[in-house]
Amino acid sequence: MKRLKMGLIGAGGIAENRHIPAYHALSEQVEITAVQDVNLVRAKEVAEKYAIPNVFEDYLELLNHVDAVTICTPNKFHETIAVAALNQGVHVLCEKPMAMNADEGKRMLEAAEANNKRLMIGYHYRFVDSVMLAKESMPEVGTPIVTRVQALRQRKVPGWGVFINKDLQGGGSLIDWGCHLLDTALWLVAPSKPTEVNAQTYQCLSKQPDQVNEWGSYDHEALDVDDHVSAYIRFDNGSTLLFECSWAANIKADKTHISIAGENGGVNVFPYEFYQPKYQRMMETKTKTTGDQEEAALLQAKNFIDACFGKDTLKSNPKDALLVTKVIDAIYESSEKGKSIFID
Repeated sequence: MKRLKMGLIGAGGIAENRHIPAYHALSEQVEITAVQDVNLVRAKEVAEKYAIPNVFEDYLELLNHVDAVTICTPNKFHETIAVAALNQGVHVLCEKPMAMNADEGKRMLEAAEANNKRLMIGYHYRFVDSVMLAKESMPEVGTPIVTRVQALRQRKVPGWGVFINKDLQGGGSLIDWGCHLLDTALWLVAPSKPTEVNAQTYQCLSKQPDQVNEWGSYDHEALDVDDHVSAYIRFDNGSTLLFECSWAANIKADKTHISIAGENGGVNVFPYEFYQPKYQRMMETKTKTTGDQEEAALLQAKNFIDACFGKDTLKSNPKDALLVTKVIDAIYESSEKGKSIFID
């Protein structure tokens, strides 16, 4: 059986902790044949640790030796690398978010379509057990009325890498963490489409000296990204989404929440619960689901590999990812301009 030749572009934590384990678990379908990083020492360390035969300092050279790549670089480089790979006939799995902005995302999508290659963005929450069950439940929920999303962390600014650097990442808590649940919620309520966004971003707690922060120390003076975001989003069918995300909230505990109240029923995603009026009373259905992130990463990798071989369609497709980026752009623009932003 032919195996997909996979190259890793970027040899940081997300490559080592999420993608390499998933590809090794699927070794009958895929082989990691190359790794590239601008830090060549780091690339060689990862190659030696995981028996990856080829190491490159230039990703353009790597593209000549693979069928597909997984992009694990800072967000600033997603578009350039993805477009180059797609134009060379190489499939692309790119870590979230899609790009720094929607214009970059459009160019990625256009390159994928022009070259008939797969482009997947790593919104792996779509593969979490309770999320997939919620998606199956949506016909019984009916037309959404109000969706609530919270991606809140109690004092957990990522103190490593380049997460607090706007030039390299494009944003903070929204573009790094909130985007996962935003994508999940938009997927669940589809085909409803967001049309208007009113939002406010904050950069407050993370700028204070003498930080209380579970995820390592960082230079609070150098931080130039959002640490808390709230948004009110309207859809084309009149429904709304109440959104909030944070790296550094003064709250009791972390909170990961998506719930959808619809015309015929309601669903809570974490944990999965379904609510429906029946027999003249409100009925509540619960079932066991997992929130296993490793399992979700494995299912994401398998879906991508199968799609590259023409055996499946992408569960996280680039058009959906581009819509998420458009909403992110609108949130930042709304906060900057102090008014609602309309999405075409």
